[in-house]
Amino acid sequence: MILGIDTSLGTAVGIVDPDGAVRAESASANPLGHAEVIGDLLRQALVEAERGPLGQTGVSAPVVLTHVAVGMGPGPFTGLRVGIAAARAFALARELPVVAVPSHDAAALEILLATALVDPFAEPERFAVVTDARRREVAYSVYEGVDADGIPIRTDGPALSPRADIDDLLARTGAVRHDVAAVSAPVLAVLAARAVAAGRTLAGPEPLYLRAPDVTLPRSAAARPPGAAG
Repeated sequence: MILGIDTSLGTAVGIVDPDGAVRAESASANPLGHAEVIGDLLRQALVEAERGPLGQTGVSAPVVLTHVAVGMGPGPFTGLRVGIAAARAFALARELPVVAVPSHDAAALEILLATALVDPFAEPERFAVVTDARRREVAYSVYEGVDADGIPIRTDGPALSPRADIDDLLARTGAVRHDVAAVSAPVLAVLAARAVAAGRTLAGPEPLYLRAPDVTLPRSAAARPPGAAG
């Protein structure tokens, strides 16, 4: 089983079987307060997963995890740090590998899966995942279907755009806009499973910050040698 954690928008935790069946899903839509809720969501998901796939009843069984998938953004600086730190700490304690996944890729896969349920034979459209980046900006990524490994094909992004300009920008690329307010942790875990099966790396170890953090060292402090008196 794979544990998925994402804090790029709200806070989301999910567990899926190797075949993609969802064992547990818990989330908080609050874009703040990640650190306050993530521990409870993890405990809730682990207990829920013991009962078998969602919608089924059976004898409780231990949850045997093989990987921890974590959303790497784009997202706000503090929120991403909480989720990534929680995923790495959990994985370290259980000696599990961490699979880094771009959060927009998971959102794109959820859109593609929903589209396939409506019409399995529909030609994939070019579309964009658009998320709130605050400060009158949005983050966006453009996609065109999935590849042979079942992984969304990202053709542009993630990048920032002024909120007022995003529709014109997407019109020039011919991409249909999909505003996303939450990332599904189970879908993120499914995407991680596909990447592991294909032997692929979807993201590096660094979060996908699209702008510099609000808090930075003063220039004088940044230039001061370590250990020097203030």
